[in-house]
Amino acid sequence: MSIGAVTSATPASASASLATATSKNGLDYDAFLKLLVAEMSNQDPLNPTDSTEYIAQFASFSNVEQSIQTNKKLDSLMMVSALTQANSLIGRTATSADGSLSGTVAAVRVVEGGVEALLEDGRTLPLAPGLTVE
Repeated sequence: MSIGAVTSATPASASASLATATSKNGLDYDAFLKLLVAEMSNQDPLNPTDSTEYIAQFASFSNVEQSIQTNKKLDSLMMVSALTQANSLIGRTATSADGSLSGTVAAVRVVEGGVEALLEDGRTLPLAPGLTVE
């Protein structure tokens, strides 16, 4: 039985739980267990699902969850690396790729779009390709 078949065979309450869990950060273990219980409760008693299928579904889910956690940790590690490199810009003159913005870097900070340099005059300069540092 595929995961798609599991979600289509679940009652409304389990589907609502799935939607809530998926909208947060993806499918979590609680939502998976609710789906598993719903699937077991609603299976055909004359043709029950083989337990190895449940184990395979859980193993697949576990692998996906581990991949998500690994990606989050890698993103964090890359951000630390970027900040460490950006820290070396403090006190140096940085110029944007198009030359329209230039100044001495007073600090660096993380923003939603990446890392940016805060210039001594209060302006900000995104650390993007083409940035020149002197």
